Amino acid sequence: MNRVVHPIEQESFRRLRARLDTSRFAPLTRAVVERVVHSSADLEYASDLVLDERELVTAHAALHAGAPVVVDVEMVAAGITRRETVCRLKDARSGPGMTRSAHAVRLAYEDVGPGALWVIGCAPTALEELLKLDASPALVIGLPVGFVGAAESKAALRESGLPAVSNVSEKGGSAVAAAALNALLYHPYHPASSEETL
Repeated sequence: MNRVVHPIEQESFRRLRARLDTSRFAPLTRAVVERVVHSSADLEYASDLVLDERELVTAHAALHAGAPVVVDVEMVAAGITRRETVCRLKDARSGPGMTRSAHAVRLAYEDVGPGALWVIGCAPTALEELLKLDASPALVIGLPVGFVGAAESKAALRESGLPAVSNVSEKGGSAVAAAALNALLYHPYHPASSEETL
């Protein structure tokens, strides 16, 4: 089913592209960068994001083949408009050495197992906990926000070697994390195309 784009969104992207040249990016990288910039009105994300086109191609295929999508908080889930998500934060409990967000990641992994796409836009401890698991994710969108642990958890994600979308700075948040996932959802999927077989 084709997505109908509202005229306001069309104009917003026109203005974005007038101020930011994204033509140098590969297709899925461009889609993610533009959608994150669009959701935040922050052009600096174009140089702050860290992502790999080949990893995005693989994750794009997994997503369109039905891989589960796990989010750390309901605010991320609310921003993902075309896909059911798994969020176990309501069921999670904090305890010694573990935040609710970290416990929610453990509970979600019990539900989905390996191969999911993980979208973390709030809690650095959720991302840290995911890195402790043998989750074999299709992709980790790790864009938690904050002055304590956010930049460090994203650096750890990049060092892990897992397929990922992250950013270098402390900024992030639910809206940009959801936007990165939506970019992959909205981008057309054609399994036989050369783009999908990079």
